[in-house]
Amino acid sequence: MRSLRFESEFVDALVCEWLKRRRSLAAWLVAGGAFFTPAIITVVRLIRHAQLPALYADPLFWTSLWRSAWESMAIFFVPMAAILATSLVVQIEVRNNAWKQVHALPLHAVTIFFAKLAVIMLMLAQFFALFVLGIYLSALLPSLLIGGVPYPSAPLPLGEFAADTTLYFLDCLPIVAAQYLMSLRFNHFLVPIGIGFLAWIGALAALSWQHANLIPYAYTMLDYLKDNPAARVTVSTSGMHLFAVAWFAAFTLAGYVLFVTKANKG
Repeated sequence: MRSLRFESEFVDALVCEWLKRRRSLAAWLVAGGAFFTPAIITVVRLIRHAQLPALYADPLFWTSLWRSAWESMAIFFVPMAAILATSLVVQIEVRNNAWKQVHALPLHAVTIFFAKLAVIMLMLAQFFALFVLGIYLSALLPSLLIGGVPYPSAPLPLGEFAADTTLYFLDCLPIVAAQYLMSLRFNHFLVPIGIGFLAWIGALAALSWQHANLIPYAYTMLDYLKDNPAARVTVSTSGMHLFAVAWFAAFTLAGYVLFVTKANKG
């Protein structure tokens, strides 16, 4: 009975947190960031439409599109989305001076902490889902809008796309947990965002380091570059996703301890 009650409370808290996020910039950030790169690809292809018939007949059409779309996402947009969305979701309580009201609710600290974290992760999953949809639309729209451009003849590798997306999702979990920890620690949302940006820049600069797989902000970039022969990446990516999960668990545990022991709940 106690387990069922906890599950019910968690679901209720999760729904409330999900409704809160609609009043923040984070919801717009998810949609805008997810569709930005596919929109650019679509516009460029519509402008250079003379090259499309040959491009759409390429048997590697989907693989090429997938790789080109993920370049900017893995290096820039995914880390930035994780940093900004996490900070903005926590900022909802700070901006409205509502943390004391949240703690006054008849909810366990575990429920409060993990409900908000779950919302952030759901938003991240939504971000990836919209991005994959955007990639498909970037291929579909030119064939619908421009005469003589057929639908791609190559089969759509959904299994490969789903597997890659899942791994990229795991890659960015350490960033979410680290930003969540910092957002709970600092009341001003610019502080965790600033630290996150510096950590991302540091990870970008350290990609050629042989131990770059130990940097929690580097995994999305390493995941994309590992199959690129032109990339100057010397670090082994074997077991990288296990490192990502381990960092996520460590940062989450540290964040929860900080959350329950913080003296100032306001």
